[in-house]
Order: sequence, then C-alpha cells, then structure tokens
Amino acid sequence: MTQFDRRGFLKIGAILPWGYLSWGDALRAESNKDISVIHLFLQGGISQMDSFDPKPDCDPKFRSVFKTIPTNVAGMQVTEHLPFTAKQADKYTVIRSMTHKKSAHGEAVTLLLTGHDALPTLQPPAMGSVVQKELGPRNELPSYVWIPQSPGNSSRAGFLGATYNPFNAGEANVPKYSVRDLDLPMGVDWSRMEGRYSLLSMVDSKIRNWDTTGTFDSIDSYYHTALDLMRSPLEKLRDRYGRTTMGQACLLARRLVESGVRFVTVSKAGQAWDHHSNIFPLLANSFLPEFDSAFATLLDDLSQRGMLDSTLVLVTGEFGRTPEINANGGRDHWPGCFSVVVAGAGIEGGRVIGASDKDGKGILDTPVQVPDFMASIYHRLGIDYTKEYVSNIGRPLRIVPDGKPLAFL
Repeated sequence: MTQFDRRGFLKIGAILPWGYLSWGDALRAESNKDISVIHLFLQGGISQMDSFDPKPDCDPKFRSVFKTIPTNVAGMQVTEHLPFTAKQADKYTVIRSMTHKKSAHGEAVTLLLTGHDALPTLQPPAMGSVVQKELGPRNELPSYVWIPQSPGNSSRAGFLGATYNPFNAGEANVPKYSVRDLDLPMGVDWSRMEGRYSLLSMVDSKIRNWDTTGTFDSIDSYYHTALDLMRSPLEKLRDRYGRTTMGQACLLARRLVESGVRFVTVSKAGQAWDHHSNIFPLLANSFLPEFDSAFATLLDDLSQRGMLDSTLVLVTGEFGRTPEINANGGRDHWPGCFSVVVAGAGIEGGRVIGASDKDGKGILDTPVQVPDFMASIYHRLGIDYTKEYVSNIGRPLRIVPDGKPLAFL
C-alpha cells in the first residue's frame, strides 16, 4: 500500500464545522493550469494498420479487411471502426513513425513506460512515479493512479521506493463502483449529508446578501463539484463513455484529473491487445468500438469542461503489429514502425506526424525514438528530463537517457 491508501486518498469524509467539504476547499484552492496526464496504454500492441495508419493501397496480403473513413480534418483517415474518434481528429495528433528495437513485451513495456531499456540489476521508475516525485501531490490526492491496477514493475517506482508507486483504483465498470477509501465518512449517509448541505446553504444565504464580489457563487461551484464527485453512480456521461472497462476507466480518469490527480494510466488487464490470432473480428466486435467511445468522449468531455488545455492525453501500446497477417489470422509484434496519439496540453491537433511506407513495414520520414517522445512529455510538464537520480546501487541515472524534446510536441 502507498501512503495515500487510507489517510490521504480524497479526504472527502472530513466535514468541517459548518458542513463544508474539505475537498470543496481543495477544489476551490486548485484553479491553476498545471498539466495532468491521462495515458491510455493499449498493452499488447494495437495494430496501427487497423486503426490510425490505414493502408488501403498496400499489398493485398497485408491489407486490413476494414475500410477507411475520413475524419473532420481534410486528408486524414482512420479505420471505419473509429467513427467517433474520426469526429475528434482536430483535437489530436497522430505520430505514425514511432520506432524502437524491443520486440518482446517485457522489454518494450519497460521502454514505453520508463524511457529506459530493461536492466537485470536496476528497475527504472515509471513516468507516473517520476511525475509524483518531481511535482508532488495536489489536494492531498495521490499524484499517480492506475486503472484498474498496475501490471508489474515497469509501471511502478522502481528504485525510487514504494512511496511513489501508483494508487490502484480497481475495475471501474462494476455496479456501485467506488474508489476504495472514497466514500462518505463512517456513520454519515446521504440524508445526513443533504441535511448538512442544507444548513450550509441557509447560513450562506444570510451572508450572501452582503457579498458584492461574487465570492459565494464561486465557492458554491466548488462544493457542488465535490458533491458530484461523491455521487459517481449518477454521472450522466457513463453511457457516452461506454459501459465497458475502458469507457468507465476513462470517465474515472477524467474525474480524478479534474480533482487534482496528476497522472492516470488506463489499461486493460494483461496483454489484451496482443492479437496473434483472429485480429479482425476481435478488433471489429470489441476492442475498437470500446476504445472509440471511450477515447472520443474523453476528448470531447475534457474540451467541453475547459480541461483539454491542461490535460495531456496519450494513446500508446508498447509496439505495433506486423503488416503480414499470419496463418492464424493475426498480426505479430512490430516495434520498427508504429503509431501513437497525443492530444491536449496546448499541442496542436489535426496533424499527422511522420509516415510509414506503402506496406507499413518501415518509416519514410520523421522517425521518432521513445526517449525523445518521453523527453517531450517531461518538458511539457515542466520537469527537467536531464535530471539525474542516484539509484539504490549507487548508479546515477538520468530521468530520460539521451532524449531531447521534439519540436512538434
């Protein structure tokens, strides 16, 4: 367990003398533009040719069975199974020229989550753990949350220590879901909560007559937000996000970021996107529709709430899939050329960066190395990516080895 498990995670149960929610106070105090991150980690490796880098004119033996559709950006296309995502293309940038040389899941996951090669004697910290260490908590919340739970060492703090491990929020797509330790205080039910809030409103109404600055209206908005966050089952956007693992996780991620969490990773259990067989029916009937509703609604929701400029949204796997379709109707691991998606935090949308060749085997222009991608993220967050830590074995280790921020990020 981390330091936030009971004492620190969302002190929503603490009711001050007039019924004020301590979280409402925190929300009111936190109205800056610090950038948060939501990382949709499609572990196993999403097929770029069946999602964000379709190749309708490639060799027929490599070609997806899916059609391509236009987006709301001229000349930019995605697969037919991302119709909602296509309508949000002006908000995101697709990088079609990511590359590295790690073809095994473990090594590739380590690289994509930490920016480092896997080492037998040293576990580098995940990006979320570095963010937690360098920027610290906001509103007494953990800075790094994983939904449903972190899959292994590569997603954790490594030699930084357990203090910086992610808070595991659990499976969000279940009836009456609540984050553990996020609930009403013991002995306080909703009728009592409503009574306390009514008393607060009565007191406010007497004082409000003297308020000529609008202060009480501002305070009210924060307390209503806190109450709404406590009533997560009443969230109206659940159907738009999708009643799925990823849909409800993305909704929870947005709510956590809105409340002050700095870094949230959303992932399905295991190497879910590792489609070595039956790739087309799996993507068409389950994986792409689930992702489509979740990702597109997340972007739209953040934008409508004025949060997209202060939230960096990342969509990555640990690598892509081969152009070749194997004997089992699947695609295998392909780290040499794959796609990632970035949005928000002031990054210009509606762009395609880099290009793969006609058959999706190699990169035509603008190869993007993982350390440079990671350095760009840290730089945008205001973290010195050249900073060195001293590991538990006395070895100095840069936050990002040899990476430099990319001009287009």
